[in-house]
Amino acid sequence: MSKLPMVTDFVRTDESAFANIPDFPYLPHYTEVAGLRIAFIDEGPREAPVVLLMHGEPTWSFLYRKMIPVLLQAGFRVVAPDLVGFGRSDKPTRKGDYSYRHHVQWMSAWLQANDLTSITLFCQDWGSLIGLRMAAAAPQRFDRIVLANGGLPTGTTPVPKAFKIWRAFAQYSPWFPIGRIVKAGCTGGLTPAEIAAYDAPFSSRRHRVGARVFPSLVPITPTDPERADNEAAWEVFKRWDKPFLTLFSNRDPVTRGGFRIWHDLVPGAKNQPHSITRGAGHFLQEDKGAEVAESIVNFIRTTPRPTAA
Repeated sequence: MSKLPMVTDFVRTDESAFANIPDFPYLPHYTEVAGLRIAFIDEGPREAPVVLLMHGEPTWSFLYRKMIPVLLQAGFRVVAPDLVGFGRSDKPTRKGDYSYRHHVQWMSAWLQANDLTSITLFCQDWGSLIGLRMAAAAPQRFDRIVLANGGLPTGTTPVPKAFKIWRAFAQYSPWFPIGRIVKAGCTGGLTPAEIAAYDAPFSSRRHRVGARVFPSLVPITPTDPERADNEAAWEVFKRWDKPFLTLFSNRDPVTRGGFRIWHDLVPGAKNQPHSITRGAGHFLQEDKGAEVAESIVNFIRTTPRPTAA
């Protein structure tokens, strides 16, 4: 892995902003990576198999509050980081510090620093763009992958109109209400307290730089600088014979149908109990969190841990 980018201009959300977060009693842990503090939830037995929950844009680990109890009840260790720029993690204030590559580097370094192994990865949205690259770079750490409403784009396929609209909104709108944006991606809506919880990490414009810039970092053209690295990751997944499950939802206009390429190209996806999560929008963790978590539990229990080569 190339040298980690160093960031000197960043903000850190005051812990008081998280004082009234509903249904999220988990204490944060922190790992410093290249001068940035990355926050994560780490619950359950240390020796248990790890379920790694990777969030996307513009959410944070609060997104997983309906899934974490189900996974803990099943006896797993649950780890849910906040990406750099989100949640309790430090937030660079210069747009130029945000790049797809930087986030893969930061989170891969975080993964190595915490030496997580026997991982079942669950990833959605930007959690998949980053998490799948992490898995491709260190496959020995991962036993299984569960992909929902996400992918690994190379800029060579058409982009849904819904994503183009969202990208333009994030780039140009003077108004960027993060909690309301998340609500718009849910079929069941959110309570005022839940909207406030999604807003909590982003107390000023300087705190929202990452949330603003992330949509513009998705590779949507063949000339994107991350095309080559994503194509290299695809070569890993074309040989991936460990269990690979998709749990896309049926009411996400951005990623609908995105599971097909994984079924076609990933050996480990053959004969798995893939399903469509009905009645769920882009943020299926909000709309059907317990149901999704149960599917993960069943998947882990019915797929043996891969034997070492």
